[in-house]
Amino acid sequence: MGKHEHKQHKHKNESDPAQARVVGKHESKDAKDKSKGKRKHKEREEDSKSSHSHGRIKERADHHDAQIVLELYDLRREAVMRQSRDALMKFLPNSYDEFLAITQPSHPDNAAFRQVSSYFEMAYGFARHGIVQPDVLAESTGEGLILFVKVQPFLERFRAEVSPTAFRNAEWLVEHSASARQRYELFKRRYERPLRT
Repeated sequence: MGKHEHKQHKHKNESDPAQARVVGKHESKDAKDKSKGKRKHKEREEDSKSSHSHGRIKERADHHDAQIVLELYDLRREAVMRQSRDALMKFLPNSYDEFLAITQPSHPDNAAFRQVSSYFEMAYGFARHGIVQPDVLAESTGEGLILFVKVQPFLERFRAEVSPTAFRNAEWLVEHSASARQRYELFKRRYERPLRT
């Protein structure tokens, strides 16, 4: 190798300090971005887990809560909803088979059951996801807790065999709202005897 060629080869292999600084800066930025991305992903996962298991409890009620509660009340007055609610108030399952029967499409009250149960699960989901303050919601939607009292003895088996998420919002409300818990216990005492006889 000639002297000139040796210099060229050496020049190619030597790193430019300015270029090294730029490359290093970009590598550092990439590492920070990756770290930031991982952090955000982890936070999203934690938020998702929190949302599904514990929920985000709204601590203080405001006028938005009042508006939602009034709208939920208004929806309950709809004609078909009234009929469905009446049917479910008479529903008193004394066994798992009786409860399972109403969840089948062939049951005459199946449509009523689906309408009422999904309505209150939707409403209670507002509390579980931090949209409505739980106590405010529980005080005006006790009818859904009555249905929960009626099906609660059969839920463990029903969740294992049919629907793992059945009535999870009603259950969450009872666990996280003092008003809901108080009403649940009251309704449980009230319906305990009719369900047993």
